[in-house]
Amino acid sequence: MPDLTNNLHDVQVAIARVAGMAPITLLAVSKRHPASAIRELFAAGQHDFGENYVQEALEKQAQLADLEIVWHFIGPIQSNKTRDIANAFAWVHSVDRSKVAERLSSQRDPQLPALNVCVQVNLSAEETKSGVALQEVEALCQAINTLPNLSLRGLMAIPAALETYEQQRACFAPLQREFERLKALFPSLDTLSIGMSADFEAAIAEGSTLVRIGTALFGARQ
Repeated sequence: MPDLTNNLHDVQVAIARVAGMAPITLLAVSKRHPASAIRELFAAGQHDFGENYVQEALEKQAQLADLEIVWHFIGPIQSNKTRDIANAFAWVHSVDRSKVAERLSSQRDPQLPALNVCVQVNLSAEETKSGVALQEVEALCQAINTLPNLSLRGLMAIPAALETYEQQRACFAPLQREFERLKALFPSLDTLSIGMSADFEAAIAEGSTLVRIGTALFGARQ
């Protein structure tokens, strides 16, 4: 069994080594890992957790209802799942079309705080991945910004796996430039959700404010 507390410490040290004093949110990607592992990491001080599958997340949330976890949805969004996503999560990182944004807004309980959303960008133009093209990001941000019950917070990307640090930085750089440009248009934009276990160092160097780490924390998925 992995030592989750030690893993968390190691990841925190690695992030701090790259980021220095810059504040970086660590999002623990807990898909396919049991609720007991989430509980153990929460006890060690990790409070933000990301899930990719709605039903799996709802089951874990029921088991962990006694904990004040900040739940992030980071997977592809199916239209028939938007009601659950809208109301069971504090953050959604994978909004890639206005129809989904409209459904999340209309289905979010108005008694809840605004749902924090990020626009997912397909940096590598991969047909198998969700996300809008870089040149379409501003229009989608404009659409989200008009909707009640949503708070436009950032941009997210899952680029193709690249071998070298230099290649990773070069891939992230255009998104970082677009993020800086859009912040002048959308004052609520403050989150650049890029970087995973294999490329978080390059992502932080390119301005990431939130890294999504799974394997380095939990070990390999079952």
